[in-house]
Formats: sequence, C-alpha cells, structure tokens
Amino acid sequence: MNSKLKNDATDFLFDAILALETKEDCYRFFEDLCTSAELKAMSQRLVVAKMLTEKKVYTEIVKETGASTATISRVKRSLFDNDTYGYSLVLDKMNSKS
Repeated sequence: MNSKLKNDATDFLFDAILALETKEDCYRFFEDLCTSAELKAMSQRLVVAKMLTEKKVYTEIVKETGASTATISRVKRSLFDNDTYGYSLVLDKMNSKS
C-alpha cells in the first residue's frame, strides 16, 4: 500500500464510496466529486485494465477506448508489475459477481 495516499481525508473518501449502494448513488456522488474528464479518465483506465487481462493488443485497445499508448502502458505496469494489485482485485470481484 502506498503510504503517501493513506491519511484521514482519503479514509473518509473511501468510507463515502463504500457507503454508496446503487449505480444511481454513484452517478450522483461522482458527478459532484469529479469533473466529467476525471471520471472519463478513471473509467477509461479500468476498461483498459479489463482489456489487458483479456490479452487485447495495444492497437485494439487504442481503437476501442481512445486511450493513449502511454495510458495503456501505465495501466499495464499497475496491473502486472505493481504490488498493490488494485485493478486485479476489482476485476476479479466484478467477474465473480457475474
């Protein structure tokens, strides 16, 4: 875990997110919290992570998501070369629900 991120304010944010119960709740909260560009960037990175786990190639990911190769590389590093495993954690949880 990145100790630079861990503090009371971040804990409060995560508690707020965990309190959300529906997609509608999420839309309402994140629309207030983030700019549309920030939300689109986060959504795009998660889709890129999903596509990388599906063994999609960069050209296909760029075409489908519009993500830059730099973004794809960053997500790939986080997905496969990082010890936080955040993307894998959430994608595994989402797959187990479907």
